[in-house]
Amino acid sequence: MAKEQTRIVIVGGGISGLSIACAIRKRDPDVDLAVLERGPCTGGNIRTEHIDGYVCESGPDGFMDSAPATMALVREIGLESRLLPSNDAARRRYLFNNNRLMAVPTSLGAFLKTPLLTMRGKLRVMREPLASAAPEEDESILGFATRRIGSEAASQFIDPMVSGVFGGDAEALSLKACFPRLWQIERNHGSLVRGLIATRRARRAADAVAGPSGRLTSFVAGMSELTDALTCKLGSAVRISSPVLRLVSQDSTTRVTLPRRYAIVTPFDTFHADAVVLAGPAYESARIVSNCDPELSSLFARIRTAPIAVVCLGYDEPTVQSQCRLDGFGFLVPRNQGVRILGALWETSIYAHRAPAGKTLIRVMIGGARDPDAVALSDDALLEVVRRDLTRTMRLSAAPEMSRVIRHQRGIPQYVTGHLATLEQIDARLLRHPGLLVAGNSYRGVSINSCVGEADTVAASALRAAAASNALFHEVAGALSS
Repeated sequence: MAKEQTRIVIVGGGISGLSIACAIRKRDPDVDLAVLERGPCTGGNIRTEHIDGYVCESGPDGFMDSAPATMALVREIGLESRLLPSNDAARRRYLFNNNRLMAVPTSLGAFLKTPLLTMRGKLRVMREPLASAAPEEDESILGFATRRIGSEAASQFIDPMVSGVFGGDAEALSLKACFPRLWQIERNHGSLVRGLIATRRARRAADAVAGPSGRLTSFVAGMSELTDALTCKLGSAVRISSPVLRLVSQDSTTRVTLPRRYAIVTPFDTFHADAVVLAGPAYESARIVSNCDPELSSLFARIRTAPIAVVCLGYDEPTVQSQCRLDGFGFLVPRNQGVRILGALWETSIYAHRAPAGKTLIRVMIGGARDPDAVALSDDALLEVVRRDLTRTMRLSAAPEMSRVIRHQRGIPQYVTGHLATLEQIDARLLRHPGLLVAGNSYRGVSINSCVGEADTVAASALRAAAASNALFHEVAGALSS
């Protein structure tokens, strides 16, 4: 019997699936690889639309350039010359409070002067090194922030930040799952202040030049440049419009003679593979494995998502400037301010090349875990809510000349308290299925950097599992033919 190639199938053509596929190809150029994407194009929630000269992002509009894995991938696929660092103005962030936008303080002097907190609230923040120790149980982000810096600062700064990053509820999300670095800093140093001072000293000693978080960076034509280049590099391995109907674990069926471990069934074809990487959202993986492992399916189904809508608005720049000044990243809204939108990004202040000359682009987020019904509103109703809230927050009453509403009915994964325990159960259950792996933003990080950062590890595991399965395939095939 002729020797067959090792076969790996990746389910999902978002940033996770594409970066894992590239890592596999880099490690083994001869592997028989297929990336199955259910939609008509790759990229997942990373999707850039060009509308009348405006660059509208449906998902993330950038990544932090301090992540070595992401920057290495950018260089590998030849996109380094297309990088677009954010403007210095993007470092200024605002919160809406008491009917006006206020700058988020970035220095001790600014903190002492900010009207965002009362003097009592500021004194409570300064007592952070004396805060009580962490509880044994999984702690929510808001519980952690309240314990460390007080309820006023937690609700004013941390709660809207969590809404902006996760579209989530800080009372429900797990600190350790969402911000493991903060959890580790407290564990190592007993205080955020002491931990951040120690981290800064260590970074200075190592002569790090990128700073603690790097610079927000995109690409000249938008974030789709990244996923498009990855898709192009993978060539015929990528198959769009190929939704996976189900996965069959062939170790437990007598219908398959040779132990190719998995059959991946699509409407048009069946792929037999030595290893499978489920790189799509957890709810999709729950459906795919429901027939072969209902318990694993139920574990995937525990990981919920928050629906969110993105509303891109284009304006005539002089009109906007006459009503408000856009000189920063944008703003977020604490939940107690009577405003429905989560916040807005001033895209043309963040990046160059985001709108035609003389125009301004603003991107507004609405919905999330605390307001899921917002996503179900009609386009006209959403635009009415957004324009009303921009009038109140930014004093921007002008009508936009361009609008685009993008809905994510199942948007951002929610790492609620208990999430890490669910991951442990998923990992334990996967031991019953050698060669079946999971990856993506449903599990250990929602950012682009998190997804790319795990790609090489997942690729190595997939190749090891596939090699073992392939060896078994040939051993059994040889025994059957003798």
